[in-house]
Amino acid sequence: MALALEPFAVSPQEAGFTLAKVLRSRLGGPSWGEVRGLIAARRVQIGDAVCSDEARRLKEGELVTLFEHPKPLPRAAHPERLVVRHLDEHVVVVEKPSGVNTVRHPAELEWSEERRELDPTLEDLTQWAVAHQQGRPARELPRLRIVHRLDKETSGLVVFARSVLAERDLGLQFRKHTVVRRYLTVVPGTLTARTIRSNLVEDRGDGRRGSTKLPDVGKEAVTHVSVEERLNGYTLLSCRLETGRTHQIRIHLSEAGHPVCGDKVYVKRFNAPVFYDRSAAPRLALHATELGFTHPATGAALHWSMPLPSDLVRFVERLRG
Repeated sequence: MALALEPFAVSPQEAGFTLAKVLRSRLGGPSWGEVRGLIAARRVQIGDAVCSDEARRLKEGELVTLFEHPKPLPRAAHPERLVVRHLDEHVVVVEKPSGVNTVRHPAELEWSEERRELDPTLEDLTQWAVAHQQGRPARELPRLRIVHRLDKETSGLVVFARSVLAERDLGLQFRKHTVVRRYLTVVPGTLTARTIRSNLVEDRGDGRRGSTKLPDVGKEAVTHVSVEERLNGYTLLSCRLETGRTHQIRIHLSEAGHPVCGDKVYVKRFNAPVFYDRSAAPRLALHATELGFTHPATGAALHWSMPLPSDLVRFVERLRG
């Protein structure tokens, strides 16, 4: 039996069932072993992430794709290639590569170390890299504590807390919006410097996050936009976050009529036609280039910057030409 399948959205009747069960049904009843083999071989993707958990419960509307060949791990998804910019007993700052999830899906939290190695997150890679630096088994290290995250396709600087003190203090700094976070991004057209301010909601009316005009609804989001460089039909922007809402930059720029190059989600404004992306961006053109905060234990002001990675450098150079 040829195990081939067109991408499909999870139906209301399939929601709540495991990935293995739904795939087996969609494929016409192959053996459970064959279905598990497909999933273990990294041939199944949910949304934009490969899923190797056969017991993952599916949600209505999720897009499931079955690939003809296994998807390789991202080249950067190896601890020896991860760049650690700062490490002490309270915090660790790393350079996140594109193509790696920051944290693991809740359904995968109980995975063994061996299984995590097949599909590592940035959290996994960071813990393994710290273990390698310190010459200790990863299981003996204090667990990493999440204080912020980047989207899978976004690259850039990320901090993890390594102590309860750091988790609490950094969490407070993020809530007070005192953490320095600046991003570089490329958008089509000509955009001028501005501050974009709106209230964001999880569902703007079509199932996607977006802004609302309803009073006292949603969470305030503020993005300060400046121009780094005018390109040939595009603009390289610098975006400083005053707040840090989910997908804030992508939503604000899309609603301004200039969706981030390579974005496959926010290419459609509410009640507006889909924007056709002609940039041929290698991935989401969004990079967390600057990160700064006060050390939770010493009070020292810490700051790092990270230039555009090579894939986006080549993209920008092509647009210059």
